[in-house]
Amino acid sequence: MDITKPANRRHLNYNKDVQMIFQDSMSSLNPRKRIEDIIAEPIRNFENLTTDQERDRVQDLLDIVGMPSDAIYKYPHEFSGGQRQRIGVARAVATNPKLIVADEPTSALDLSVQAQVLNFMKHIQQEYNIAYLFISHDLGVVKHMSENLAIMHRGRLVELGSREEIYKHPIHIYTKRLLSAIPEVNVDHRAEHKAHREAVEKEFEENQSKWYDKDGRVFPLKQIAPKHWVAIPESEVQEAKLEEREEKESD
Repeated sequence: MDITKPANRRHLNYNKDVQMIFQDSMSSLNPRKRIEDIIAEPIRNFENLTTDQERDRVQDLLDIVGMPSDAIYKYPHEFSGGQRQRIGVARAVATNPKLIVADEPTSALDLSVQAQVLNFMKHIQQEYNIAYLFISHDLGVVKHMSENLAIMHRGRLVELGSREEIYKHPIHIYTKRLLSAIPEVNVDHRAEHKAHREAVEKEFEENQSKWYDKDGRVFPLKQIAPKHWVAIPESEVQEAKLEEREEKESD
């Protein structure tokens, strides 16, 4: 169904059931509005609450993301980046949606603040039974947040599968490149990690035809396991299946 058509959006209750958390928390919040009005706006669009009921709902939403009650009287510029992002999360939850699209929600935050925002998001997901479409370049963060992954390169999917399949048995070279870029905390194996990254990069540079067609486009997805699809030519499917089976047997 084409969700760009207004009639289809109304039929699906799309504007209420699908919400968004934006990458840039500052530009996504109206600087001329107080936090109370920012969070209350989606509630006003879909519910008819009294002033007291609306304020109570906003306070509850702020409490969910760990913000103080007096935040409702302030403006976006009075908060840190992490606090603004938590306000963005509260606004996204306000309509009790079924799906929240989170576009790089922590990429502009330092690591300690990232962890706080992600933990609030996980708690909200469990409490309200909300699905996330979590968009990120950081596969370390994705591993913490997602059960099923879709890896994209050059505008198309190159690998699709469960968290276990993608992290333990990656097949596509671009997936391997992303995984090899995740920082390792064990410095005792620094040379080994560097050698692995260099080997992956060498394979990518020398075997482009295995992963992309003559015009540099990604191949269609092929299923190689019950929960695993990879963008490879038909001639490589059996080899990919064998590679995955051997990796699983060696686990």
